[in-house]
Amino acid sequence: MPSRPPIVIAHRGASAYRPEHTLAAYQLAIEQGADFIEPDLVPTRDGVLVARHENALSDTTDVAARKDFADRRTTKTIDGEPVTDWFTEDFTLAELAALRTRERIPDIRPANSAFDGHFGIPTLAEIIQLVRDAERDTGRRVGIYPEIKHPTYFRHTGRHLDGRPIGMDLGAMLVAELRRLDFTDPARVYIQSFEPASLLALKRETLPQHGLAIPLVQLIGDVTNRFVNAGGGGFSRPFDLVYHARNGDDLDAIYGMQLASVIRRGGGWEAGYGALASAEGAAAIAGYADAIGPWKLLIFPRRQLPDPADGDDDGRAEITQQLTGEQTPLVRMAHAAGLAVHPYTLRPEEPFLALSAAGAPQSFRDELTQLLAAGVDGLFSDDPAAARAAVRAHQATAP
Repeated sequence: MPSRPPIVIAHRGASAYRPEHTLAAYQLAIEQGADFIEPDLVPTRDGVLVARHENALSDTTDVAARKDFADRRTTKTIDGEPVTDWFTEDFTLAELAALRTRERIPDIRPANSAFDGHFGIPTLAEIIQLVRDAERDTGRRVGIYPEIKHPTYFRHTGRHLDGRPIGMDLGAMLVAELRRLDFTDPARVYIQSFEPASLLALKRETLPQHGLAIPLVQLIGDVTNRFVNAGGGGFSRPFDLVYHARNGDDLDAIYGMQLASVIRRGGGWEAGYGALASAEGAAAIAGYADAIGPWKLLIFPRRQLPDPADGDDDGRAEITQQLTGEQTPLVRMAHAAGLAVHPYTLRPEEPFLALSAAGAPQSFRDELTQLLAAGVDGLFSDDPAAARAAVRAHQATAP
């Protein structure tokens, strides 16, 4: 693997300090030293890519308080899960521009609630302009690390409020927009997805059609099948596998014989990410992607505590997990296949931390240092400043 320093990826911006996926969060992340800022992308009804973690809007905007949009609330099935909410694909860009953002987890990040109502929903074009402005002002190059959200839903299974199929190819839309905005330097863009079919389509068709070679990242969720919903999707299973297998589609044609073989040998499509997080899976992923983005628990597993622990002596017992003391071979297997490893998500607040295997509270800096010592090539962090400091310290002690 290259010897470049591990990269700092601002997860949804500096979201420990500002409401996520706002221009303010991205701007602060750049100021804190992020190498890349991460926008999750979903479409508007008129086909504009905007930054939201989900296409459902009520957790991060004031849409529920807007009487003029009350009739947009509906129930849809997204990746096998029924969700009742307001959805970006049922709003034009002009309508979305009327909404104001708010903090998604105010109980954990109460300081961020002070910014509720201050910011709008940014488009991909606005995010790229922000990056260009920062480069002009600082002379420092910053990249973007967009995720295409729910690609199977938007292309195959999703419907608008009026019942018409959505039929949007988010990967193709993203590449076309990057090309239009002339932001296609492969050193400044990674494209990520949880669904391998979307990445394979980018690798085989969309990027070559545009003459581009942007690096791709296969995200990997839980491997224990603990998070599978009644519709077959969830954090343990890529929904594209569910959709194509149930539809009787030719998996060899969609995924290629190597990856399809790994899926079958690993327990079939129902095994989900467990089939990908293996030496054979890494070798297959290397055929279409340049990196993996694994859930951090796939490197350092945790167990649930019988009773929560108070790690910072503030009278609130908020730590619910403990490290098992194990380090899996995932980083080594990925590197052997030529893949970089960028785990997610590093968050500084106590509810996201764990006890060490010995039972002592692990600080946020401890967690960052532990992953860097494991040889990861980048970190998704809600606190880019802390991640940058940890990378600098790691580099200072590296042989």
